[in-house]
Amino acid sequence: MSSGSTTFEHPSGFVAFVGAGPGDEGLLTLRGADLLSRADIVILDQEAYGSLLRHCREGVEIVGTAEEGAVSLKAVKAAKGGSCVVRLCAGDPMFFSSITEEVAACAKAEVDFEIVPGVPPATAVLTYAGIPAAVSVPEFRVVDATQIKDWSAYAAGAGTLVIYNGVAEAVPIGKALIAAGRPDSTPVAISSAGTTTEQHTVVTTLGRIGPDLKHAGMVEPALIVVGEAVGMRDRLSWFETKPLFGWRVLVPRTKEQSAGLVDQLRSYGAVPEEVPTISVEPPRTPQQMDRAIKGLVTGRYEWVAFTSANAVKAVREKFEEYGLDARAFAGLKVAAVGESTARALVEFGVRPDLMPSGEQSSEGLLVEWPPYDSMLDPINRVLLPRADIATETLVAGLIELGWECDDVTAYRTVRAAPPPAPTREAIKGGGFDAVLFTSSSTVRNLVGIAGKPHNVTVIAVIGPQTAKTAEEFGLRVDVMADKPSTSALAAALAEYGAKQRQAAVMAGDAPRRPSQTRRGARRRAK
Repeated sequence: MSSGSTTFEHPSGFVAFVGAGPGDEGLLTLRGADLLSRADIVILDQEAYGSLLRHCREGVEIVGTAEEGAVSLKAVKAAKGGSCVVRLCAGDPMFFSSITEEVAACAKAEVDFEIVPGVPPATAVLTYAGIPAAVSVPEFRVVDATQIKDWSAYAAGAGTLVIYNGVAEAVPIGKALIAAGRPDSTPVAISSAGTTTEQHTVVTTLGRIGPDLKHAGMVEPALIVVGEAVGMRDRLSWFETKPLFGWRVLVPRTKEQSAGLVDQLRSYGAVPEEVPTISVEPPRTPQQMDRAIKGLVTGRYEWVAFTSANAVKAVREKFEEYGLDARAFAGLKVAAVGESTARALVEFGVRPDLMPSGEQSSEGLLVEWPPYDSMLDPINRVLLPRADIATETLVAGLIELGWECDDVTAYRTVRAAPPPAPTREAIKGGGFDAVLFTSSSTVRNLVGIAGKPHNVTVIAVIGPQTAKTAEEFGLRVDVMADKPSTSALAAALAEYGAKQRQAAVMAGDAPRRPSQTRRGARRRAK
């Protein structure tokens, strides 16, 4: 008896019609991600599904579906030439799909093809809106409004009715269902941009669709849900009630530095956007690092102290240049100034022996550092690979403890280029809901390359020193982490967002993001 999943291997060129899901890129199936990773050509609506291209290998050819008639012809021709073609389809390819002609073209040309199911909006959007598809009455109907001329057949059922492509005709549809016998008090939910951080749901009744949708700004893709199941939303809503739902959060760090922070922010419902404020470059004279690596291998040092993930990266690159790996640290003691630095070391294959138990800084590391003891320590020298602009605090403290330091420039930091104009305008104009400052330098550099954040933007800082720098630049600090780590900073911002949301709900108001409070911001009823 087989217990594994079935996959289809294609001996030559083929076309895969892959369901992209309802919008949340995390809902792409494993089979879909696997096929994207092997694709030579991907055909898609790039505006809607461009984020899924991260699964593709470098050099993949992207074809937009704006080429309409050319899509099936190009797919067939490429497949016949031996290419793997992936055609990304909204939701599920076989669910109210418009790609049947493309599938037929493959069959007619005798091109091997595969259809990979996707998560359909009919179930996913309801789940993300906190509406159970079938509750009390085990009946669930899904219809395409563009194909319905007479709604009387859909008014009789007591179960949940889900309507695709109906937002523009929502009022006439509501009237038609009432005329056919559905009570005007029947609960209705209209949800647009479902499963994404732009999701927006309006709850109303059949009799009040018109006035309640008047200023809601609903656009396709959207679903209309009719039935008593809508009443469960108050208890089951989990997505739109996340503490930072839809918040556009500026993270002034590079992708490499902010990966864990970005994932944590997304788990709170935020939309993080990284803006590098510094650029890391090699030292102008590499000989100092060359000598340091040689000394590390030949036993010159007792300790190596890393004060940033960039320092770990610089040493790792030097190791690779010399054909070395983490085994060269055997017999050495390794110190890391904080969590992100320790994480970079572990990824390198090195587990730090010493980390601050309190403040994650040079001062915090010095509190833990043992004094030199000639009876216990055969060597009294510490290697300190750092940035060119690092402070002397750690060096001075180690010397005071009896150690000798080789303070080596491992990399240079220079101010990054300004971000694109739309990002600069959003920073200064209040387009961001929050900005996370993880050091004083991120404050100085962001203001230097992009200007001061707008006064409606929530300013969150990692600690007192960063708060002081922000205030020196005229910024109001709203949130400070209870301990100096990026994880604690993200959690503090989430707690702030949750309190703001709760206060609005208690006051009977619709929760609004900070950016929606600025003058001229479009207001949407929830």
